[in-house]
Amino acid sequence: MNLLRGFLDNDSAFGQLMTRCWILIACNVLFVLLTLPVVTIGPAWAAMDYVFLRTLRGEYDLNPLRAFWKGFRMNFKQALVCWLAVLLFLAFLGLEIYWCGQFGGVFQAFRLGLVMLGSAAVILTLYLFPVMAAFRGAVPELLRHSLYFAFHKPLYLLVIVFFHLFPPVLTYSDLTNLPLYAFLWCFVGFGAVEMLSASLLLREFAPYLPTVDEYGNPVTEEEQSPAEKSEAEILEEMKKLDL
Repeated sequence: MNLLRGFLDNDSAFGQLMTRCWILIACNVLFVLLTLPVVTIGPAWAAMDYVFLRTLRGEYDLNPLRAFWKGFRMNFKQALVCWLAVLLFLAFLGLEIYWCGQFGGVFQAFRLGLVMLGSAAVILTLYLFPVMAAFRGAVPELLRHSLYFAFHKPLYLLVIVFFHLFPPVLTYSDLTNLPLYAFLWCFVGFGAVEMLSASLLLREFAPYLPTVDEYGNPVTEEEQSPAEKSEAEILEEMKKLDL
């Protein structure tokens, strides 16, 4: 009985796995519902990353519905403006690429440049909303952070782009199983892709985020062990002790 109780305990590996599955499904369903108007995809995207980043930092006991709504409201204005700007920019690029394809000749080179510009905008978007969920700041500052994290580790960038592009391509390449894919996307698809991305991004974000313990609770400077202090902090303490 004690063995079974320990296996089902929330702090056990199985309990944490089940908690993550519940958080994943809840956030995915909320994301799908809040993206139906299309214009609210940005705030819903930031809200989903807000929940996943907190979960991956150890907050397994959070309420995903409440946390998602908090992330949605907290980032609503910035995420809405950024998402509408992305939509307008990509729509403009799409029209330009179409017209360049109609003329041919030198316009083909111009068309290639527009495709590269559109790809850069997509990459920046993939990073912008997770950055928005993790850090506070004005939009220009968040854009700079997104550019830094996007090209700081190119291997992470390739993996994140693969996560976001391969599943949709696979979905539309197998139209016979489209109902099954639609079911998976509605309940776990978007959340699974974003949680995988968040797990990679958190490795880059962690040095710039407040220190937390294994349960996701903030750790004060007094609670940090000497090994967690930076070299500069250690040298400053040695100076104070006249060492």
